[in-house]
Amino acid sequence: MDTPHRSGLAALDRRVADCRACPRLVEWREEVARTRRAAFADWTYWGRPVPGFGPPDARLLIVGLAPAAHGGNRTGRMFTGDRSGDVLYRALYDVGLASQPTSVSADDGLELYGVRVTAPVHCAPPDNKPTPGERDTCRPWLVRELGLLRPTLRAVVALGAFGWQAVLPAFAAAGRPVPRPRPAFAHGARVSLDGLELFGCYHVSQRNTFTGRLTPEMLREVLRTAAGAAGLP
Repeated sequence: MDTPHRSGLAALDRRVADCRACPRLVEWREEVARTRRAAFADWTYWGRPVPGFGPPDARLLIVGLAPAAHGGNRTGRMFTGDRSGDVLYRALYDVGLASQPTSVSADDGLELYGVRVTAPVHCAPPDNKPTPGERDTCRPWLVRELGLLRPTLRAVVALGAFGWQAVLPAFAAAGRPVPRPRPAFAHGARVSLDGLELFGCYHVSQRNTFTGRLTPEMLREVLRTAAGAAGLP
């Protein structure tokens, strides 16, 4: 059955995928798609902005940073086809929020249960570092996404300081009161925002997971707590 927020999110995802607002990001994502990495030479890269992924009635939203050049920019799905995604979806599966522990392509059958995954920047940036201007240019997409999810959304996990700092002004623009001064990011941080719980978690980057700064159990614990706050089983 279609609903206004279901059709609204589908339309939003289509509009996101057609965005060409940031010249540097457009040039980079398309160059990567043309040249490709040797390991993926037989792939046809997505090479466009990557929309959010997950059901339109999600109760939990996970906010990352931006798609990886040879991950989401290749596959067309958030956190799919790279090491960071391997860690995230394994943890979601372990806590009962995903149908399978791997995410390798957009047609691999993966389903998320009550969870949507998005990013404050929808294009793969050079060196995984979007500029503040690119983050701000992309913010209206996140604001709109938060607005469309409002009927069901009960918790948000921000991965890393970038995601945390990007989502707070987006909440404000979407009409949710945000404390002042704005709360600082920390792993395990929890902030109540007008009926919604915001959680901080170290990003699932290779730097964090390879060094042990973020362990699988640390990630699972944040996801379990956030799922509980969202009313997910």
